[in-house]
Amino acid sequence: MENIDQTVHGTGVVSGFAYAPAGWARPRPVLPPRLQERQVPEEQREAEVERFKGATAVVANRFTERASAATGVAAEVLGATASLAKDRGWLRAAQKLINQGSTAEAATEAATEQFVQMFQQVGGLMAERVTDLRDICDRTVAQLMGEPEPGVPQPTSPIVLMADDLAPADTAGLDPEFVRALVTRLGGPTSHTAIIARQLGIPCVVAVSELGKIPESTPVLVDGTLGTVTVGVAAEEGQRLVESDAARREAIRTWRGPAHTSDGAEVDLLANVQDGPAAVKASQSQAGGIGLFRTELCFLTAQTEPSLTEQAGIYAQVLGAFPGKKVVVRTLDAGSDKPVPFANHDEEENPALGVRGIRLEKSNPGLIMRQLDAIAAAAEDVGSQTTWVMAPMVATLDEARDFAAACRERDLKPGIMVEVPAVALLADQFLAEVDFFSIGTNDLTQYTMAADRMSSPLATLTDPWQPAVLRLIQQAGQAGQRTGKPVGVCGEAAADPLLACVLLGLGVTSLSMATTAIPAVGVQVGSVSMEQCRQAAEQVLACGSAAEAKAKAAELLTA
Repeated sequence: MENIDQTVHGTGVVSGFAYAPAGWARPRPVLPPRLQERQVPEEQREAEVERFKGATAVVANRFTERASAATGVAAEVLGATASLAKDRGWLRAAQKLINQGSTAEAATEAATEQFVQMFQQVGGLMAERVTDLRDICDRTVAQLMGEPEPGVPQPTSPIVLMADDLAPADTAGLDPEFVRALVTRLGGPTSHTAIIARQLGIPCVVAVSELGKIPESTPVLVDGTLGTVTVGVAAEEGQRLVESDAARREAIRTWRGPAHTSDGAEVDLLANVQDGPAAVKASQSQAGGIGLFRTELCFLTAQTEPSLTEQAGIYAQVLGAFPGKKVVVRTLDAGSDKPVPFANHDEEENPALGVRGIRLEKSNPGLIMRQLDAIAAAAEDVGSQTTWVMAPMVATLDEARDFAAACRERDLKPGIMVEVPAVALLADQFLAEVDFFSIGTNDLTQYTMAADRMSSPLATLTDPWQPAVLRLIQQAGQAGQRTGKPVGVCGEAAADPLLACVLLGLGVTSLSMATTAIPAVGVQVGSVSMEQCRQAAEQVLACGSAAEAKAKAAELLTA
């Protein structure tokens, strides 16, 4: 590795400071030519298949054991990867290659690349599984070769963990006592690394293109707010920043709500959930309600459309977790990175711009209307007086008008997601049709910047701090103020404490996020006045880049 000049930049996804030596993840195994090129004699191929099966079983079992020992998001992520390690299609592809004469090691890599190409073509969340699949491949090859598992070292003193990318098995078992921050060359705000770092509450920076310049054991200062990694910082200064940050962390740990600014303005902090158990867990936190119930995540493996009764039972669990409080149900956002088997999805060249969200009603007549029937039935079952329902991927006034009418027929409060820039540009006209907005910053950012939000090389473009994105949010927020209708944010931007303050200054009335992110946002919001939020929003909008906007907000909103 070459020497580095002071600071490298990436995308900060978990705020905070960390100062410790760099600790690099162990590299993936490299197959020697003898294993790549050797042909296994026919009489030995059955034994080679068994050797492959044994190695994959060991790897899958390790994931399963780690999943059972983990909790929360980490357990879910590890469980999903254990299932991927047992995927029949991948196993069959490798066994077929072995039966044709490949070594188990070579077949593992070749079969993996077949599926990597397939996942990348599908795009979206499937493309994100590429990291997981390659990790399974590397661990299987290492097992076959009798080498140690690749990935994270087991430190006995504090480090800043660095890697090209980190798979779920790497991040899920991390001990924050020793791993003080995560930094990756690849990845994005929605990667597994970012998700686990948020759960652990440690600073995290992703998409640091020049990270490879930092040698092992070099002391570094990580600023998860600005997304920087700096070498050459004096130990005294690094420790001072970390100790100062520790006070913020303690305030987050002990925060119990409710959320309000320093001048007493109440702030509605809500939870994003995917099912009943998640809603029950959120009800035990400081969340004031649910700002996003992702209904499609209940049905990712359903081969046939659940009946009205089955759907109503699922929705009632979520509505019942917050009796008398705000619960916002999103109709199926199926398609693109979240294919639902019972929704007829045609092959599309660009699924992110294709038939997804509210557009499913055209290719699946009655699908969304039946879902609204089930939501209304669930609301009646639990005695919900007001159930908020919003449609994703709305782009035209006719879509908003028709959806609102269908909701009102069922005594549901109609709203729409602001994901397509067209809605923000015509915000007043759209709010004349519906009762509320909820801004999905993940998709709004990718559509505004014409950049796939799952693409690591484009992470700087898909940063919600982009001034153009904030300008569109302002247009939606101001329209809400003029019409007296609520405008929430339920994308990843709401979980960024500094950005949350800026969003309030732009006219946003509620913020919905992962339950674990609520205390950090609550503490930050409580440290500033609403007028400070407005002034910060005004100055941020005058910035020319995401990095400049973030730095300006940090200057204005932190002591």
